[in-house]
Amino acid sequence: MADQALSEVRVLDLTWYIAGPYCTKLLADYGADVIKVERPGEGDPARHMGPFLGDDPHPEKSGLFLHLNTGKRGITLNLKSVTGREIFKELVQNVDILVENFSPRVMPSLGLSYEELEKLNPKLVMTSISNFGHGGAYQDHKATDLVECALSGFANMTGVYDREPLNFRLRQPQVLAGLNAAFGTLIALRDQRETGLGQHVDISIMETLTGVLQYLPVEYAWTGGVKTRTPRGGTGSSFSVPCKDGDVVPVLIGMNLELLGSFLNLPPEGSEALGKIAWRDTRAVAGQVVPLMAKAFEQRGKQELLFSSQEWRFPWTVVQDARDIANCPHLKDRNFFVELNQPGMGKVKLPGAPFVMTETPFQAQPAPLLGEHNEEVYVKHLGYSKEDMVKLREMGAI
Repeated sequence: MADQALSEVRVLDLTWYIAGPYCTKLLADYGADVIKVERPGEGDPARHMGPFLGDDPHPEKSGLFLHLNTGKRGITLNLKSVTGREIFKELVQNVDILVENFSPRVMPSLGLSYEELEKLNPKLVMTSISNFGHGGAYQDHKATDLVECALSGFANMTGVYDREPLNFRLRQPQVLAGLNAAFGTLIALRDQRETGLGQHVDISIMETLTGVLQYLPVEYAWTGGVKTRTPRGGTGSSFSVPCKDGDVVPVLIGMNLELLGSFLNLPPEGSEALGKIAWRDTRAVAGQVVPLMAKAFEQRGKQELLFSSQEWRFPWTVVQDARDIANCPHLKDRNFFVELNQPGMGKVKLPGAPFVMTETPFQAQPAPLLGEHNEEVYVKHLGYSKEDMVKLREMGAI
């Protein structure tokens, strides 16, 4: 296989949990040499989070850790020890990028702030991911995904207008921040290649989410208008309708509802009656159109409705669950999923490339076992002897 897009890039990965590891996973899967640093004995907390293969809560069987750390080399290092920090400084001198996602006070408290590390490696691109960024009134506030969604404005847009705001599920704020961090890191790397100088990339999860809202802050600035959650059941153009084995999302924006009547096999007079309803008329759609659709869909499966609606050139779709996604013919045709032989787990199936590159492709490799590459990195790269390794382990440095 040809060299990958990031084959010449060296990364030191001081991240844990989700946002940081997702950033460095993207770099590793496109060819960067990523060395993941974990705490001796415990490792990344994600190793202790499910799902676990065979329901065995073993740190080498976490599906979450595996997904977020494909293609990396793994070492253990205790940054709370003086010796551990000195070894870390040696590692920093030989990389292009350092990614960390501690709270803003941690790295400076260890003597490892960007200002200090820049002295050791002026070319260093250091990416820091935190809840609210480095600086600002909330810098040191504690947060969870719910806090981030609430403060960013996202929760105000999620759910229905007469109920409480809702949180994102499946740690989406963390994933979005990791994606944003990878993007910012590569922009800084591009500048480093031109100027020979590094810089500090500061990623705020809250600002990532607020940025995704796009035009809503602009609309308020220009008009004073404040968007909020939609009425129960949707807006007339956005809702779902149950069918025989799931749910259909029939988008009605701009649709002549008389044509919908024909699709539903209504008699001519029924189709004509629908044609008199505007798709923007929320009450009429909820009270008259949706019940007709629900009755017509009772005996029809969602895959049949997906393809038949497309034949009518309706921009409709179906709500897929995890089983549907795993067996989705479109994703199979696109080779979206990859299979890896993970030590201790055997053959596993994971989501693959977030985007396709024809000449320098994505290539997933197994995730590291805890400390799997200690000898390779410390002995071969830094020049420590095997006797040194024994002493470092006894000292609790690695």
